[in-house]
Amino acid sequence: MKMKTKLLTALFVSSAYLSYGQNTLLPKALVDFDAYEKLVPEVKAHRKCRLIDLETFLKMSKENGTIILDTRSDSLFNRKHIKGAIHLNFSDFTQANLLREIQNPETRILIYCNNNFSDDQINFASKLVLPAMVKKKIKPITLALNIPT
Repeated sequence: MKMKTKLLTALFVSSAYLSYGQNTLLPKALVDFDAYEKLVPEVKAHRKCRLIDLETFLKMSKENGTIILDTRSDSLFNRKHIKGAIHLNFSDFTQANLLREIQNPETRILIYCNNNFSDDQINFASKLVLPAMVKKKIKPITLALNIPT
């Protein structure tokens, strides 16, 4: 009798779970990948003329109307950041959050993240895949979000 009850319970739970899964449609992702792909060439050209070297970055950072935006995680920002930088995690970029941090649309924004530093992999960890590849002598692969800004 005990075994029969357990079997019936398991059958009931399984069928309830499966029927729930069949009747519940998951929403589509809110990311429009096709639109993203169409935007890439435009962004690439725009970005190319805005990349600057460290010397220019440091010079510009001292000019009026310029802010430095650190887009790393809270914990990494709290451990180490460029003096005077404002923190806004990249995953928190929304119109409202950006407007809260940058009220003047004429403000020059200098952005940095993990991808801009190569000599401090503890506080500015790159998204480069290495360990297993080193043994196999395979060229490192940079993950999708490792885009120098």
